[in-house]
Formats: sequence, structure tokens, C-alpha cells
Amino acid sequence: MDPRISLITLGVSDLERATRFYEECLGLPRLQTPPSITFFELGKTWLGLWPRESLADDAGLSPDGSGFRGFSLAHNVRSPAEVDALLAHVAAYGAKVVKPAHATDWGGYSGYFTDPDGFLWEVAHNPDFPHL
Repeated sequence: MDPRISLITLGVSDLERATRFYEECLGLPRLQTPPSITFFELGKTWLGLWPRESLADDAGLSPDGSGFRGFSLAHNVRSPAEVDALLAHVAAYGAKVVKPAHATDWGGYSGYFTDPDGFLWEVAHNPDFPHL
């Protein structure tokens, strides 16, 4: 695995309020995005804000309780085969694959795992993601 974090997505309770905070208070450079999500480009890493329920649903987890912590870390790779290989690799080291890799509705391929402490990671191939 190349050492990088591609995208940090925070599950927020109020997308408009959170977007305003990160854009106006912290001065992060906002990218053009659909109204259901907000992205900020931070060099080669993006910060995403997404409603908590939507992020949990995307990973196939409940937004409440200890199974979902309100954010995910993402690692983008160059191909669907790399997604599969990395999910198999982390599982061999004790990570739990919580959503097997699959074709997505946004044109990519992704799956989710939790590390040994329960932190949620998405492994994704996004053909439109510019930083690989």
C-alpha cells in the first residue's frame, strides 16, 4: 500500500452548517459538488462532508451505536483488481471487511473494512479521482 490518505469523509448531522464552517471559518477551498455532499481539496487529499446517515448507508452500517464512528478514511487505487487485492491483504492482517468490493452507482468500484480498532476505511477505484 502506498502511504497516503486520498479522502477523509466526515459524517455530519447538518451538511449546510458543516459546509459553512469548513468553508467560511477554516477557509478551506471548496470544490464544485452536488448538493448532497461537499468536497474540499487539501493538496492531494480531499476532505468530504456527507450526512452521517448517507455515509453509514454507503458502508452498509447503522449510523448509531459503536459500529459506525461518524467518518471514514479512503484509499484510492488504480484499478478494481487493486481494490480486491488490498481488501484481501488487510483481512489477512485482522481487518474486518464490512462491505465487499462492488461496482458503485458513481461509476467506480469500492469496498469497506474496519481496522482492528474499528475505524472505517473505504478502498476505492474512482476513474475520475485525480490523485493517484
